[in-house]
Amino acid sequence: MPNRRALLGGVLALPALSRARAADWPERPIRLVVPYPAGGGVDMTARLMTAALSAKLGQTIVVDNRAGAGSNIGAEYVARSAPDGYTAILSTNSTFV
Repeated sequence: MPNRRALLGGVLALPALSRARAADWPERPIRLVVPYPAGGGVDMTARLMTAALSAKLGQTIVVDNRAGAGSNIGAEYVARSAPDGYTAILSTNSTFV
């Protein structure tokens, strides 16, 4: 059984590891799912936002329109994607209610 000092040292090292990993974060393109048709208000907002965010992060952000079923198709795609931080959704409140 490890002693208190060993446990405390391990716990204190965890934040340092997470900071190091977060510093490497956008290693590949990010997918921003918009669950509405292309050309709509949310899509235009996403494209304006990704242009500025892409320049700041230094990584490509791809806008992926997955319209249909009252935005449930895009929301389901994001919910089932890998939890690695490379797939996000931009939607309205009605999608999540």
